[in-house]
Amino acid sequence: MHRTGTTRRSVLTATGALALGAVLTGCGDGPGTGSAPGGADARAASLRARTALRASAARDSASLLSRYEQVAAAHPVTEPGLAPMGAAVREHLAALGGPPEAASGSPAPAPPAAATDARAALRELAAEERRVADGRATALLAAEPELARLLASIAAAGAAHAYLLTELAKETPA
Repeated sequence: MHRTGTTRRSVLTATGALALGAVLTGCGDGPGTGSAPGGADARAASLRARTALRASAARDSASLLSRYEQVAAAHPVTEPGLAPMGAAVREHLAALGGPPEAASGSPAPAPPAAATDARAALRELAAEERRVADGRATALLAAEPELARLLASIAAAGAAHAYLLTELAKETPA
Protein backbone atom coordinates (compact mmCIF):
# COMPACT_ATOMS: atom_id res chain seq x y z
CA MET A 1 0.00 0.00 0.00
CA HIS A 2 1.47 3.32 -1.09
CA ARG A 3 0.99 6.36 1.05
CA THR A 4 -0.08 9.63 -0.53
CA GLY A 5 0.36 13.13 0.83
CA THR A 6 3.11 14.58 2.95
CA THR A 7 5.43 12.19 4.73
CA ARG A 8 8.10 12.81 7.30
CA ARG A 9 10.76 11.89 4.78
CA SER A 10 9.55 14.43 2.22
CA VAL A 11 9.29 17.16 4.89
CA LEU A 12 12.83 16.47 6.12
CA THR A 13 14.17 16.43 2.56
CA ALA A 14 12.49 19.73 1.74
CA THR A 15 13.70 21.31 4.99
CA GLY A 16 17.25 20.15 4.32
CA ALA A 17 17.14 21.50 0.78
CA LEU A 18 15.86 24.88 2.01
CA ALA A 19 18.51 25.05 4.73
CA LEU A 20 21.26 24.16 2.27
CA GLY A 21 20.00 26.83 -0.13
CA ALA A 22 19.99 29.43 2.65
CA VAL A 23 23.51 28.51 3.72
CA LEU A 24 24.85 28.64 0.18
CA THR A 25 23.14 31.96 -0.47
CA GLY A 26 24.61 33.37 2.74
CA CYS A 27 28.11 32.32 1.69
CA GLY A 28 28.06 34.20 -1.59
CA ASP A 29 27.40 37.90 -1.04
CA GLY A 30 28.70 38.87 2.39
CA PRO A 31 30.76 41.92 3.23
CA GLY A 32 33.90 39.79 3.25
CA THR A 33 33.61 38.99 -0.49
CA GLY A 34 34.25 42.52 -1.64
CA SER A 35 30.99 42.78 -3.59
CA ALA A 36 29.54 45.40 -1.26
CA PRO A 37 30.82 48.96 -1.23
CA GLY A 38 33.34 49.42 1.55
CA GLY A 39 34.23 45.70 1.63
CA ALA A 40 37.95 46.48 1.72
CA ASP A 41 37.39 48.95 4.57
CA ALA A 42 35.44 46.35 6.53
CA ARG A 43 38.18 43.76 6.02
CA ALA A 44 40.85 46.25 7.10
CA ALA A 45 38.85 47.18 10.20
CA SER A 46 38.36 43.51 11.01
CA LEU A 47 42.08 42.86 10.64
CA ARG A 48 42.90 45.82 12.91
CA ALA A 49 40.44 44.56 15.52
CA ARG A 50 41.91 41.03 15.41
CA THR A 51 45.44 42.39 15.67
CA ALA A 52 44.50 44.64 18.60
CA LEU A 53 42.75 41.78 20.41
CA ARG A 54 45.71 39.44 19.90
CA ALA A 55 48.17 42.17 21.04
CA SER A 56 46.09 42.85 24.14
CA ALA A 57 46.02 39.15 25.00
CA ALA A 58 49.79 38.96 24.45
CA ARG A 59 50.32 41.95 26.77
CA ASP A 60 48.25 40.21 29.44
CA SER A 61 50.32 37.04 29.06
CA ALA A 62 53.58 39.02 29.21
CA SER A 63 52.38 40.75 32.38
CA LEU A 64 51.37 37.42 33.93
CA LEU A 65 54.72 35.88 33.06
CA SER A 66 56.45 38.82 34.69
CA ARG A 67 54.33 38.32 37.81
CA TYR A 68 55.19 34.61 37.94
CA GLU A 69 58.90 35.41 37.66
CA GLN A 70 58.63 38.14 40.26
CA VAL A 71 56.86 35.91 42.82
CA ALA A 72 59.27 33.02 42.22
CA ALA A 73 62.25 35.36 42.68
CA ALA A 74 60.82 36.97 45.82
CA HIS A 75 59.74 33.65 47.35
CA PRO A 76 62.05 30.80 46.28
CA VAL A 77 59.93 28.27 48.19
CA THR A 78 57.18 28.79 45.58
CA GLU A 79 59.42 28.32 42.53
CA PRO A 80 58.89 24.52 42.10
CA GLY A 81 55.12 25.00 42.06
CA LEU A 82 55.21 28.08 39.84
CA ALA A 83 57.66 26.75 37.25
CA PRO A 84 55.16 24.59 35.26
CA MET A 85 52.51 27.31 35.27
CA GLY A 86 55.05 29.94 34.25
CA ALA A 87 56.14 27.67 31.39
CA ALA A 88 52.51 27.35 30.28
CA VAL A 89 52.08 31.14 30.34
CA ARG A 90 55.27 31.42 28.25
CA GLU A 91 53.71 29.00 25.73
CA HIS A 92 50.51 31.06 25.70
CA LEU A 93 52.55 34.16 24.96
CA ALA A 94 54.27 32.37 22.07
CA ALA A 95 50.90 31.15 20.70
CA LEU A 96 49.60 34.71 20.77
CA GLY A 97 52.52 35.92 18.70
CA GLY A 98 55.13 36.68 21.31
CA PRO A 99 55.71 39.82 23.27
CA PRO A 100 53.81 42.78 21.81
CA GLU A 101 55.63 45.82 20.54
CA ALA A 102 55.69 48.63 23.07
CA ALA A 103 53.35 51.42 22.02
CA SER A 104 55.14 54.66 21.08
CA GLY A 105 58.44 53.41 22.48
CA SER A 106 57.23 53.45 26.08
CA PRO A 107 57.93 50.37 28.18
CA ALA A 108 55.07 48.27 29.49
CA PRO A 109 54.03 49.22 33.01
CA ALA A 110 55.83 47.22 35.67
CA PRO A 111 53.67 44.82 37.65
CA PRO A 112 53.09 45.68 41.30
CA ALA A 113 55.63 44.32 43.76
CA ALA A 114 54.99 40.85 45.11
CA ALA A 115 53.65 40.63 48.63
CA THR A 116 56.19 39.99 51.37
CA ASP A 117 54.34 36.85 52.47
CA ALA A 118 54.55 33.88 50.06
CA ARG A 119 50.93 32.87 50.66
CA ALA A 120 49.67 36.39 50.01
CA ALA A 121 51.80 36.62 46.86
CA LEU A 122 50.31 33.36 45.56
CA ARG A 123 46.77 34.53 46.34
CA GLU A 124 47.44 37.80 44.49
CA LEU A 125 48.81 35.86 41.52
CA ALA A 126 45.70 33.63 41.57
CA ALA A 127 43.49 36.74 41.56
CA GLU A 128 45.44 38.13 38.59
CA GLU A 129 45.05 34.83 36.71
CA ARG A 130 41.29 34.94 37.37
CA ARG A 131 41.05 38.55 36.18
CA VAL A 132 42.94 37.80 32.98
CA ALA A 133 40.97 34.58 32.34
CA ASP A 134 37.69 36.46 32.80
CA GLY A 135 38.85 39.19 30.41
CA ARG A 136 39.76 36.60 27.81
CA ALA A 137 36.41 34.88 28.19
CA THR A 138 34.70 38.22 27.57
CA ALA A 139 36.93 38.88 24.54
CA LEU A 140 35.67 35.66 22.94
CA LEU A 141 32.50 37.47 21.90
CA ALA A 142 34.44 39.82 19.62
CA ALA A 143 37.06 37.39 18.35
CA GLU A 144 37.07 35.60 15.01
CA PRO A 145 36.72 31.79 15.34
CA GLU A 146 40.39 30.77 15.30
CA LEU A 147 41.41 33.41 17.83
CA ALA A 148 38.30 32.67 19.91
CA ARG A 149 39.33 29.02 20.21
CA LEU A 150 42.83 30.04 21.26
CA LEU A 151 41.53 32.55 23.80
CA ALA A 152 39.07 30.00 25.19
CA SER A 153 41.84 27.48 25.65
CA ILE A 154 44.12 30.02 27.31
CA ALA A 155 41.27 31.29 29.52
CA ALA A 156 40.54 27.72 30.65
CA ALA A 157 44.22 27.21 31.45
CA GLY A 158 44.22 30.50 33.38
CA ALA A 159 41.21 29.40 35.42
CA ALA A 160 43.00 26.12 36.21
CA HIS A 161 46.13 28.07 37.18
CA ALA A 162 44.06 30.24 39.52
CA TYR A 163 42.73 27.14 41.25
CA LEU A 164 46.19 25.56 41.48
CA LEU A 165 47.70 28.77 42.82
CA THR A 166 45.01 28.96 45.49
CA GLU A 167 45.79 25.37 46.52
CA LEU A 168 49.54 26.07 46.44
CA ALA A 169 48.97 29.04 48.75
CA LYS A 170 47.25 26.73 51.25
CA GLU A 171 50.17 24.28 51.14
CA THR A 172 52.95 26.86 51.30
CA PRO A 173 54.58 27.22 54.72
CA ALA A 174 54.11 30.58 56.38
